[in-house]
Formats: sequence, structure tokens, C-alpha cells
Amino acid sequence: QVQLVESGGGLVQPGGSLRLSCVASGRTFSNYRMGWFRQAPGKEREFVAAINRNYGRIYYADSVKGRFTISRDNAKNTVYLQMSSLKPEDTAVYYCAADYFASSNGATSTSSYEYWGQGTRVTVSS
Repeated sequence: QVQLVESGGGLVQPGGSLRLSCVASGRTFSNYRMGWFRQAPGKEREFVAAINRNYGRIYYADSVKGRFTISRDNAKNTVYLQMSSLKPEDTAVYYCAADYFASSNGATSTSSYEYWGQGTRVTVSS
């Protein structure tokens, strides 16, 4: 089992920045691909960003490319999502997820991830 705990959400004005953190426990963190997803009210959960194990390949949704940066610190069992130039449409609950099998085409799919955090809410509003 892997436990994931997100933090860092909050209320921010359009154009502002936030950094989300997700701390993992229970298994060897470096063995997992880590992803961030988000779910806005009334919408399905969608992919935001992912980073392969051992600081490998990184993936971004087109909607956040150039504004968000995913990173990981395996020594701290933590994955981060640095969000800049935030827009009202970025408002959502953001979830951290862990994928052990890390298939070559599974980084952006919710069904690929075995473990999920409880989410942290991000609200972008003036």
C-alpha cells in the first residue's frame, strides 16, 4: 500500500502561483511513476502532469504546458506541482497518484494509477 497526502492548495488570484506537494509513504517512492490529476465541479477527473520513476520522462496536459512544472524529490518521498499564471479554469480539486507498473502509454490515464491521495482544492478567483 502507498499512502499519498497532498497539500498546498488554496485561493489565489488569476495570474498567481501555487505549489502543491504530495508526500508518499508505505513503499519505495522511487519505484513509482507519479501523476497529478484534477477534477472541476461537474467534470470528469483529468490528467495534469506526470513524472516517471527515477526522474525520467515528464508529461503535461496541453492546457498546462508552459505554466505548470512537475518535479520529484525521491529522498523526501515527495512530488511537487508548481503552478504559475493560474487561470480561473484551473480551479479544481487536485489529486496526486502513484503508478507502479508505469506502462509506456499509461501516464495520462486515471486507470493506470493504483493509489490516490485525498485531494487538495485550488480556487483561482479575483
